[in-house]
Amino acid sequence: MTISTEAAAVSAEAVPTAAAPQRRRRRRDRAGYLFLLPWFIGMLFTIVPFFASLYLAFTDYNLLNPPEWIGLANFRDMFSDPKLLQSIRVTFTYTFVSVPLSLVAALLVAMVLNRGIKALPVYRAVFYLPSLLGASVAVVLLWRYIFGFDGIVNAFLGWFGIAGPAWTSDPDYALTTLIILHIWTFGAPMVIFLAGLRQIPVQYYEAAAVDGASKWRRFVSITLPLLSPIIFFNLIQSLIASFQTFTQGFVMNNGGGGPANSTLFYNLYLYQQGFNQFNMGYASAMAWTLLVIIACFTAVTFFTAKYWVYYEN
Repeated sequence: MTISTEAAAVSAEAVPTAAAPQRRRRRRDRAGYLFLLPWFIGMLFTIVPFFASLYLAFTDYNLLNPPEWIGLANFRDMFSDPKLLQSIRVTFTYTFVSVPLSLVAALLVAMVLNRGIKALPVYRAVFYLPSLLGASVAVVLLWRYIFGFDGIVNAFLGWFGIAGPAWTSDPDYALTTLIILHIWTFGAPMVIFLAGLRQIPVQYYEAAAVDGASKWRRFVSITLPLLSPIIFFNLIQSLIASFQTFTQGFVMNNGGGGPANSTLFYNLYLYQQGFNQFNMGYASAMAWTLLVIIACFTAVTFFTAKYWVYYEN
């Protein structure tokens, strides 16, 4: 009887002890869900328009009358829309020229800053700042002034007797000015490259130098392979952002995509269809087409990553 009483007492003391971790875990779970609550609330304001746009992509909807189901007509009309095809060409040209050049510039500057120069935080902030301001309206307006007919660029060329064109008003150069603007905003990938360079062990470079490897060989055989995951990340981020370019084209030529549709980005034409011409059904179809385009390029990048992205572990 005494043994049974002692066993019961031990069991009674053990139950709260065993249940305590569970109670703490439940409290942590409740706290986690509480912190996630704003995200869940915001998701409600996102998921409804998300599926609504999918439905509207198959309708004729002008914001004034109820949507009328027309099936795949909006998607078929895209193939015969010359302005849409022009916007795709502009967006693809902008993306496939500006993204590689901006990543190369970011990597070069990161390698220079990684050499241990003085006042590194200052230089890092100076180079990073344009990435925060590059897509702002004020910077694009400033860019339009710099490359205007009487702008700073032509004034500089005038010192050498060169008469520069009106860069932002010439169809042959307007898109180029926006590409230069994108390259100028290489600060964000540069900071990420710099962090990646700091993680490469110095012993690798020392061993390669002892073996007589040149700087170029060390860059190709050590820096690029070990930095390839960072390059992959920056590439994905830059591709997605470039395909969604809007502000630069809208502000540069007052929302028209001129001159001669040379800066008519895909998102800008989508905006024109949806909010200028009230063709919301067609604009929704364009939005979902852009989603598919971005998903395809992202999938291809992930598929090819196994051939050039090296993970040390």
